Formats: sequence, structure tokens, C-alpha cells
Amino acid sequence: MIEKVLIANRGEIALRILRACRELGIKTVAVHSEADRDLKHVLLADESVCIGPAPSRDSYLQIPAIISAAEVTDTVAIHPGYGFLSENADFAERVEHSGFIFIGPRPETIRLMGDKVSAISAMRAAGVPCVPGSDGPLDDDKRRTMEMARAIGYPVIIKAAGGGGGRGMRVVHSEATLLNSISLTRGEAAAAFGNETVYMEKYLENPRHIEFQVLADQHGNAIHLGERDCSMQRRHQKVVEEAPAPDISDEQRRRIGERCAEACRKIGYRGAGTFEFLYENGEFYFIEMNTRVQVEHPVTEMITGVDIVREQIRIAAHEPLRYRQEDIAIRGHAIECRINAEDSETFRPSPGRIEEFHGPGGPGIRLDTHIYSGYVVPPYYDSMIGKLVAHGEDRESALARMCNALRETVIEGISTNIPLQRQIMKDVAFRTGGANIHYLEKKLGM
Repeated sequence: MIEKVLIANRGEIALRILRACRELGIKTVAVHSEADRDLKHVLLADESVCIGPAPSRDSYLQIPAIISAAEVTDTVAIHPGYGFLSENADFAERVEHSGFIFIGPRPETIRLMGDKVSAISAMRAAGVPCVPGSDGPLDDDKRRTMEMARAIGYPVIIKAAGGGGGRGMRVVHSEATLLNSISLTRGEAAAAFGNETVYMEKYLENPRHIEFQVLADQHGNAIHLGERDCSMQRRHQKVVEEAPAPDISDEQRRRIGERCAEACRKIGYRGAGTFEFLYENGEFYFIEMNTRVQVEHPVTEMITGVDIVREQIRIAAHEPLRYRQEDIAIRGHAIECRINAEDSETFRPSPGRIEEFHGPGGPGIRLDTHIYSGYVVPPYYDSMIGKLVAHGEDRESALARMCNALRETVIEGISTNIPLQRQIMKDVAFRTGGANIHYLEKKLGM
């Protein structure tokens, strides 16, 4: 087993990784910015190294500083968590070339799946269903592009090959605006991602967001852990996630899950990953693969009993998967509410000192958070300060437990989105299950 892991992240996921390492008897190194000296995982780690000023571009995104910290602490492996450098192929490559283990996929796999055009091509070859589209980058042949759009059928969506998180995309409803939209998206993509390549897909108007969790090792073994519904979104950012997805049959789960696992075997995938799909009218359409642990991984852990972060570390240590597909069983239902330091009506960030904090309890309740009474939420990073998870024998009991947990949670001194989460849990459409990705924004009048 790996002897020491450097955690190249912050907040709740850094604490989550530290706890997994402790369970495995692995020593930990916490790297942190000048603003994060009082983070819980920094205080609990065996060693800590300051890697720069508060802005992430000067600290958590500084590859040389992270590599240097690994060198001076005799680290064996580096876990990137999610966000920051977690899907940066250059970082993974630098880590491995410097003699450390990268707890994640191979650099070439991250590059393959990080480019949406090459990812879709690889998934089509592996038999994973994809959205009808250009099947490759758009070129400068305007007539061919317009004919393609007619064949696909309006509306279409223009996407940046290097985009993600809702950025680098534009919906086109008519031929009159097609070429101008492509030009604008290319310019935005070049500025934001350093890659002006764009492609075209059919725009699905009322889809749900369904994703499949996978685990794969370096010995050719791959399994899926079922699906999650992440359709409650605001500005393409997930707000609530649940597993399993409402109204997805066992046969659909088996069929799509097996295709995802087979795709992992075909591309030589290593570690934890997530296949993201749009789901409409009973059909799944692949949109991208996230080559890292997801924010919402706890709901899958709650219904399967598999510790995904611990399995990431075991896989990085060249151990074969401890599970076969037939070992995975879905037990009950789990719901996750993201807790953000923001105003629940204006969504304006609310950094500051937490004067009082009291977490919820009771059967089936899990709270992944790094905050504590007296902790100061800095203004430099993402506003998420925790993830509240409720598990029950069915969706109804999970909802009831989540409502109780939200009522019990006390965070004073800053504003949070807990009032919004309480509102969502009582919403008729959400309680019925199966709301599409546009529902929450329409409900909020955005």
C-alpha cells in the first residue's frame, strides 16, 4: 500500500481524502494557500506545506509548487480531488514524470476524455449511445455545416471541444443565426480554453441529467455502481443529486452501466470516473466523462456500500478491484443537498466567520464538511461548504430524513442556501421525481 499521500486540494474533499487515507494507515500531506492555514484537514494532516498566496492561480493551480511540496515531504502519491488540477492532463503527466503516483487516470486518458470531440468518438466506438451530431469538429465549409444542421434538426447546440461545466456552448434555433453562433462560440472557446474547436449536437429541450459511476483497475477489470440523477441545476451547476435515479428501470441500469464498464475496458481506464448522459423520452445520450471523483459521490456510496475514494487509492497502488459486478447491489435511496455559503435568493457569495455551527444527526444522515464554529469562509474559492446526505429504505424515507436534517442544521454568521434546499425538498415536481434540467431555473424565474 502507498505510504504517504499529498492532498492537492482544499475543503471538504481534502478532508474526505484524509479520512480515507487514515483508514488505510497512510500518512498525509496537506498543501494549502496562505488563506487556508486553519482548514480542518490542514490541522489534522501529518504534515502541511504552504504553496502560495490565497488566489488559486497562485497556489492550488501552481504545478511546480505542488511537485516541490511532494519532493520535500517524501510523498509517494498525489490525490487531486475534484476541481483545480484534477482533470489537467499536464499535471498528471508532471506528477508521473517526477516519480510520483497520480491517483487518477493516465494522462493520455484524461486528454482523450477532456476533448469532447475525441471523447464522443471513443464512446461511439465503444457502443455508448451519443447525441446525434456532427461526429467531429466543424470545419470552414459553411454549406456542409448548414446541411448538417438541417439533417440533425433545429434546435442544435454548438459546443467547445475543450469546454465543460456549462461553459463554451450556444443554442441555435434557426438557420439564420447558425454561422454567427459558430463564430462566436469559437472565439469564446479560444479565449477560455485555448482551443477554438467546436462541434454540433441536437439540442434536447427537456432532458434529465443522469450519470453512471464507474471503477476500473489496471488489470482490465471494470464495474459500474449504478446511476445518479443530477437534474436539479442552476446555471449548469448541480444543486441536488440523488441515487438511484427515479423511474430508471433495472434493465436500463444494467444495459447502460454495462456499456460504460465496457467502454472503460476499451480505453484502458484507471480509477474512478463518471459517464454523464442526457436522458429524454426513455433514451440515454452521452455528453462527457469526468475523469475524477465527483462532488456527488457520497449518494452512490450510501446505496452501494462502496467507499469510492478508498478504492481510488487501492487502484493507484496497483491492486485489482475488490468487487465484481455481481457484488454490487442497490440498497435504498440517497439524496444529497449541496450547502453553499451564499444568499438563497440572490445567490451572492457570503464569506465570513461562522459564529455557530451544529450539524444534524439521526439514522441515515451524513454531512461531509470542513467547517466548524469560528472557521472563516474565505472569499477566494467556490462557495460550497458542505454536502448533506440522507439515506433511507426508499425515496420517501430519504426525503423525510433530509427535511429533518435541513431543519436541524445550524450555520450562523454567514448566509447559506439551506432555505432554498428546504424549498426544493417540499416542491411537488421534485417530490414526484423526474424533473428536467431546466426545472429549477424556471421555478426560480431565471
